[in-house]
Amino acid sequence: MVSVTQTHAARQLYQQPGRFIVSSKTHTKWKAGLIEHTATHNATATRGFSLIELVIVVVIIGIIGAIAVPRMSRGSRGASVSSLIGDLAVLNKAVDLYAIEHGGSFPRVANITEQLTGQTNDQGNTPTGVVGEVVFGPYIRTIPPLPIGAKKGNAGIATADGAGVGWLYAPVRGIIRPNLIKAGSVDEPLVAEVINASNLIRDDLVKP
Repeated sequence: MVSVTQTHAARQLYQQPGRFIVSSKTHTKWKAGLIEHTATHNATATRGFSLIELVIVVVIIGIIGAIAVPRMSRGSRGASVSSLIGDLAVLNKAVDLYAIEHGGSFPRVANITEQLTGQTNDQGNTPTGVVGEVVFGPYIRTIPPLPIGAKKGNAGIATADGAGVGWLYAPVRGIIRPNLIKAGSVDEPLVAEVINASNLIRDDLVKP
């Protein structure tokens, strides 16, 4: 039996600020609601993309790719053309320097690579080391590979097209030009780009 004092004490506890008493029935309902809320939140958090959402993402990626890839390709092609123009200037400058130091004679076809990248005497031969021998060169460290076109990557120098030939040499005129295919072939657009980007004449770019 609950005494009057115990009842009064319980009433005071219930009425104190900041304190409350939850019945077992109320606690059970609150716990069930919490479980339901947690399950709903987890289901929402782990929900995957719908088919429509995936299709939209794929379409957007395709549009971006269609815009970006051609621009990147044009940028790479332009860089290759600029590299070709620079390589032509360096190679022909090396030939000019060789001619200046060898009495106006241009490098010989048979050993032009060695004469441009190595040391030579006044006759264009490998120095013998004799006393008083004048040594010239080198005029270029290495022969650069052709940076563009069907023969891209070849660094050989010759008077006609062949395996490994990236540059064509005209020994009488002392001119080096890129080994690009004749007009009407796959390299024809490249010739136009190089001409537009430099002051080189067409006859010095395409095969005779």
